[in-house]
Amino acid sequence: MQLIQQIPEIHAYLASSEAIDHWHPVVQETSDTLWSSSGDAYSYAKTAFEFVRDTLAHSGDSGDPRVTWRASDVLTARNGICHAKSHALVALLRAQGIPGALCYQRLTEDDGTNPVVHGLVALRLPGAARWSRLDPRGNKPGVDARFDLDRERLAFPVRPELGETDYPELYAAPHPAVLRALQESADRPRSWRSLPTSL
Repeated sequence: MQLIQQIPEIHAYLASSEAIDHWHPVVQETSDTLWSSSGDAYSYAKTAFEFVRDTLAHSGDSGDPRVTWRASDVLTARNGICHAKSHALVALLRAQGIPGALCYQRLTEDDGTNPVVHGLVALRLPGAARWSRLDPRGNKPGVDARFDLDRERLAFPVRPELGETDYPELYAAPHPAVLRALQESADRPRSWRSLPTSL
C-alpha cells in the first residue's frame, strides 16, 4: 500500500499540538531517558515503540476506565486505548526530530460486525525513502505487533472480505472524529461507543 502524506511538507510531521504535546516536560524527560539508552535514530525509534507498546497499558486489556488523549497525559497515566498510545509514540518520535504520523485502519469482529477505527503510527527515519507503519497498542495472546521497518508486523492485518481496510493517509494531527470521541468521553466504554466506524 502506498502511504500518502496528508500534508506534503515533512515538517508538519514534527509539529507540536494539543494532543501531540512533545514539548511538555513529561514527554521531554521520557524522550531523553529513552534516547540515553539508544544513541541513534533507529535504536531510539525501536526503544520508544517498545516502551509505548509494553509499558503503557491498553485500557481495553487492563480494564482501566480512564480516557487519555494528550501524549503527556498518556505517559503520566501509563494508560490509553490505541489512539492515545499512538499519540504518545508520535510525540516521543517528534521530540527527537523523527517525523511521526498518525494513520488508521477500519477493523471489525470476526463476523464483520461492530466496525471501529483503529489507530496506528507511521515514522520516517532520517534518510529513509519511505514511511513505515507500526502498531503500539500492546501485545496479548493472539496479538504480536513488532518493530519492523521492512515488513509490517501490525497487531491486526486487515481482512478485506469483512469490510476491513487500511487507510493510506498519514495525518500530522489526530483525525478530528477520533480526537472528538476521546475528548468528549467520560470513560472508556463511552469512548468506544463514540469512536467513528469509518473515515
